[in-house]
Amino acid sequence: MVSLGLSDSLQKPWETVFTKVKRAVVFMDAPSAESLHWYGGALKMFEAGALNIKEFSSFEAGSANQKKAVFIVSTLIKGRTADTIKDIIGLSSFQYTVVITAVSHSVHLLANNVSVEIAGRPVFDQFEEKLCEWMGNMNFTTEVMHVPLLLAPLAPHLFLTPSFTMLFPLVPQDLKQINSARSEKKRFTSLHDLDLHSLPPTLQIKIMCLVSSLNCLFEGLSIREECFAVGATSRLIAGELANYPQAKNRRKSAQNRASVVFIDRVLDLTGAVAHHGDNLLEKILSTLPLLPGHTADVKVSMVELSAVQMTDEAQNIIAPGCLAKPNDPSARVLWEAILGMKQKEAIMEIRRHLVEAASKENLPIKMNLGRVSPEQLVSFIHLFKNNFKALESHCGLLQLVLATVQTMKHPCFSRWDDFLAFERLVLQILGESELPRVLRQLLPLVKLHSVRKEEDYSLDDLLILLVYIYSISGEIRMGDELGDTEEELKKALVHAFCAEPELSPLLQKITGCESSSDVTLRKATSVVDTIFASLRDLTKVRAHMKQFRSVYNPGNDVHQASYNPLLKQIGEEILHVDRHDPLDIEHMSAGLSDLLKTGFGMFMKVNRPHPSDHPLLIIFLVGGITASEVRMLKELVSAQKTAVQVIVLTTKLLKPIDIPELLFALDRLHPDIGV
Repeated sequence: MVSLGLSDSLQKPWETVFTKVKRAVVFMDAPSAESLHWYGGALKMFEAGALNIKEFSSFEAGSANQKKAVFIVSTLIKGRTADTIKDIIGLSSFQYTVVITAVSHSVHLLANNVSVEIAGRPVFDQFEEKLCEWMGNMNFTTEVMHVPLLLAPLAPHLFLTPSFTMLFPLVPQDLKQINSARSEKKRFTSLHDLDLHSLPPTLQIKIMCLVSSLNCLFEGLSIREECFAVGATSRLIAGELANYPQAKNRRKSAQNRASVVFIDRVLDLTGAVAHHGDNLLEKILSTLPLLPGHTADVKVSMVELSAVQMTDEAQNIIAPGCLAKPNDPSARVLWEAILGMKQKEAIMEIRRHLVEAASKENLPIKMNLGRVSPEQLVSFIHLFKNNFKALESHCGLLQLVLATVQTMKHPCFSRWDDFLAFERLVLQILGESELPRVLRQLLPLVKLHSVRKEEDYSLDDLLILLVYIYSISGEIRMGDELGDTEEELKKALVHAFCAEPELSPLLQKITGCESSSDVTLRKATSVVDTIFASLRDLTKVRAHMKQFRSVYNPGNDVHQASYNPLLKQIGEEILHVDRHDPLDIEHMSAGLSDLLKTGFGMFMKVNRPHPSDHPLLIIFLVGGITASEVRMLKELVSAQKTAVQVIVLTTKLLKPIDIPELLFALDRLHPDIGV
C-alpha cells in the first residue's frame, strides 16, 4: 500500500509553520506536538530557527529577552485556548505573536453561531487585536492564521489524526440521550436518522473540524473524492464532506480521483480488544507506558545503554527513547517492517538489523541462528554501549530493539496468551451453545482483590473480555436464562468494584471516582448496569446490515470457529474482481447529478459509484484501528493484486485497554473542543 503524494502534501503545512518560528519561543498543544513528532520532531523546528519549544500551558512563559512567540494549537482560538494564550503572554515580554490554529476560519464562524460564510476573516482579525491588547501595545505585531495540521504519518500507508483521538462513533445509548431532550413526536428511531443539526453543538463543531481538515488535505492532493460510509457516524461525516460548500470549487479543478470510505469502529469491536493479531507492535503499545501527551508512541528506557545502575529511580534520570524515527532512514525501514509483519518475523528482522549494524561497526558479534531471546538481543545491544560513534550512528535502531526487549521481558507479554486462550474458548462455545454459557465461563474469573493472584484477571481485563464476548456474539436471543446469568455476573462485578483498594486509571474514568472509598454499592451498581446496557447495544450494531451482519464464523467439521473481521469483509468486497454493488457501503451524494444517477438506477441500468472506481482508496476508521488490522489490510491488498492504492487514515492506533474507556467512560456527544 503506497500513498503517492500524501507525504509531500503533509509537509506543506509544516513548512508553512517553519517559516514563522525563526527567533521565536514555540508553544504547542499535545495533538500538534504529536503530529510534528512523526513528521520530523523538534529537530525540524530548531533547524527552522526556533529558540525553544514549550508545552501549551498557563504555567509556561517566555524569558525576558524572548520577544517573539508562536502558538500552535489544534483547537478553536476561544475559551480555554484563548485563556491559556492570554496567561502565557501576561507572564512574558512578547512584542511579536503568531497564533497558528488547525481549525479553519469557517469552523470558527460556526462556533460563533454564524451560519453563513462571511468575506474576509473577522474572527482572526478580532483575535489579532486581542493579542495586541494582551501584549500591552496596539502597535506590536500579531498574526493569526489557519494551517491544516491534521495528520501524523506513522507509515507511508498509515496516518493518524491526533486531534480527533477521542472522536468515537455514536451508540444506541447516545441516541437515548439525544431523544430525551426532544418531544415524543420528534424522537429518532435509529442512529441512521440523525443529521448534523440534531447533535449537540460541540459534536457538530468537532465533526465540521474533521470535514474542513479533510477538505484541506484533499485540496493539497488535488483530489476529487467520492464519499462512502459504513455506519451511522461515518454516514454523518461522509455526508457533510460530500456536500461541503468549500469543496465544490476544489472538485471542479482537481486533477486526481479517489474514493474515501468512512467506517464506524463500533460495528466491530472484537478485533479492537482481541489478542489473536500476532503483532509485535500491538504488544509494545499495550505493555510500555505512552510518551506523555502521545497516543501512538511509547517511552523506551535507555538505561541499558548508560552507565547508570538499573533502578526504578534511574528510569527518570535518562531521557527515554521512542518508536518514531522520521529522521533515521534505516530505523524507519525497521519500524515499517515491524508494523507489517507477524511477531516472529518481526523479531527475526530486528535481530538481522542489529547484527548488520554491529558488523558494519566491526563489533565482535557472535551470531546464533536459533530462537531469538531478549537475553540474546541485550547481549548484542551491550556491544554498542562503550562505542559512542556506533551508539550515535544506530541510536534509532537500538531504541526499537530496546522496546522489543522490554516488552518481551514484561509480565504482560506472557498474559497475552492467557487472553488468546479464553478468546478461542469463546469462539468454540458460541459455535455449540449461546451467550449464557459463555458468560458462565467468565463468572468464576471475577475475583475480589483480596483473593486475586497475579495471574488472575483484573477488572480492566474482565471489561476487555466482556466487550469481546458481546461484540462477537452479534444478535442474541433474549430470555430468562440470559437475564439470570447476566444478573449473577453483574452482582459479582459490583462486589469486585467495591472491594478494589485502589482504582486503576480506567476504573477512575468509568466510575467518575478518584478514590476507591468513593465507590459505594449504589454507585458500583449504577456503573455496572450502564456497562451492561452498552454491551447489549453491541449485539445490535450490525442488525440493520444485509451483507456484513456477522463477524463470527461458526466453523464446521473441517474448520474451527473463527472471527471474520468486518474490515476484512469490507476490503474484500471493495477489491473483489467482480465489483458487485455493495449492499452495506453507502455512497453519499454530492449534489443533483449524483441524486439523479441514483434515482435513474432504480428504472434503468446505470453504473452506480463503486469504491474501487478510482486509483486511490482512502479508508478512514472512525474510532481507531489496531496494528494487526493494518497488517491484515496490507496483506489483503497484496493478495488481490489490485492496481488500487490503499491508505488508512484513523483517529487512533488502538490497544485493547482503549476500548472500555471509549465505550464506557467517554462522553461521545460532548467532545472537548478546547472551549
